[in-house]
Amino acid sequence: MTTSPQEQAPAQPQPEAPGGHPQRWLILGVLCLAVLTVVLDNTVLNVAIPSLTRELGAATSDIQWMINAYSLVQSGLLLTAGSAADRYGRKKMLAAGLALFGVGSLVAGLADSTGQLIAARAGMGVGGALLMTTVLAVAIQIFTPEEQPKAIGIWAAVNSLGFAAGPLLGGFMLNHFWWGAIFLINIPVAALALVAVMVLVPESKNPHGDRPDLLGAVLSTIGMAALVYAIISGPEHGWTSGRVLLTAAVAVVVLAAFAYWESRIPYPMIDMHFFRNRRFTGAVSGGVLITFGMGGSLFLLTQHMQFVLGYEPLEAGLRTAPLALMIVALNFTGVAAKWAARLGTPLAIGLGMAVMAGGLAAIATMASGGYAGTLLGLVLIGTGAAVASPAMSHAIMSAIPPEKAGVGGGINGTVAEFGTGLGVAVLGALLNSRFAALIPVAATSLPAALAAAGSAEEKAEITDAFSSGLETSLLVGALAVLLGGLVAGALLRRAERGDTA
Repeated sequence: MTTSPQEQAPAQPQPEAPGGHPQRWLILGVLCLAVLTVVLDNTVLNVAIPSLTRELGAATSDIQWMINAYSLVQSGLLLTAGSAADRYGRKKMLAAGLALFGVGSLVAGLADSTGQLIAARAGMGVGGALLMTTVLAVAIQIFTPEEQPKAIGIWAAVNSLGFAAGPLLGGFMLNHFWWGAIFLINIPVAALALVAVMVLVPESKNPHGDRPDLLGAVLSTIGMAALVYAIISGPEHGWTSGRVLLTAAVAVVVLAAFAYWESRIPYPMIDMHFFRNRRFTGAVSGGVLITFGMGGSLFLLTQHMQFVLGYEPLEAGLRTAPLALMIVALNFTGVAAKWAARLGTPLAIGLGMAVMAGGLAAIATMASGGYAGTLLGLVLIGTGAAVASPAMSHAIMSAIPPEKAGVGGGINGTVAEFGTGLGVAVLGALLNSRFAALIPVAATSLPAALAAAGSAEEKAEITDAFSSGLETSLLVGALAVLLGGLVAGALLRRAERGDTA
């Protein structure tokens, strides 16, 4: 017999002083430092793709798995990590996550094959899962209800900043060091954050928290990995090939089993009752599409800048910086929070995602004409993300009972990580399909196709084919983000009307 969240034992969160923890803003700074390191690793590899292709002989599918191994492992473990943090202690989980992330970064930085790097990235995903789930849970405990929206907004801004600044940091490191340095730089940051966590962060836990759902973690990880593998393999092996169809069938069956299992056990990773809450459903759908658009577009755009336009890694990173700068400017000045307060959560998310969609469409249609169109698109994407992302995160956390703060952080992190991995896989697969259909030579990647080209005319055809594939992929991403914004806004509006009634 299942038990709804309302029927479970009441939570006993550790109370703070009426004015919140006296060092709460300093603690939030430490938490944001840890999160920034984790989120940077979602996109920092994008500008290293040419280096990895040359030095490790990585194919396009290898590159996608280097990125998705981190995201998918993290996504599969976030909910279990959040439940464990609620039950056993959020400070303990945060410290363990920093330690594991640092060790994984060391192994990744010293890897000498694609297989080793993919395995190291998966290990980093375990540490990242422990980190991402605890940050929001700790923030909920140390801040007063009145301050929580502002704290979540700062956290969301750092998330977006790390997401967008990855190419810039990666470009800077690659301009001065070899590709392994983009991982080794994590080690001193993780060590500093670990010391600060042990000294500053108070321990908090819910003694009556849910037991970890290990089977649910296994099912969700296998299901999402199978789904993304099918999407990645489609262009290379054919969408109707036995390998792709079998993998897609495994994904459907396993994810269905995951949903059934979660609806039947008393201590699920994600309670299916949450999906009856329109605020929760709207915020989750919006969150997936925000990260889908940003993750997929940055993955493709950095390749376009280096392979087609010929920019060096640092130049490519600098040219994507306006996206991060817009997020920083609007969030840390409080402008985005003021806009969101005036518009209300539904309209802020819907309008922000519509602006993001416009940015993706601008890059798709104007990138081939020079940097001006790309700049306009990056500014629009940054503006939309600055408004929509904090509002979405706060909507998710406000729909989750306070005693399940760790699980709420896990859901929020799962949304971001799954959206990023899916964006890279889907938009990358669309690009590869379009590219493979248009190039005049047989090749699995743009560098390989350019190397096989026999004349300048063939090289021009190949770069034009890549640009065409980029345009198609980004337009699909823009449409998905726009529809997601409309759906999320409508669901949140209905939820607000229901609450009023």
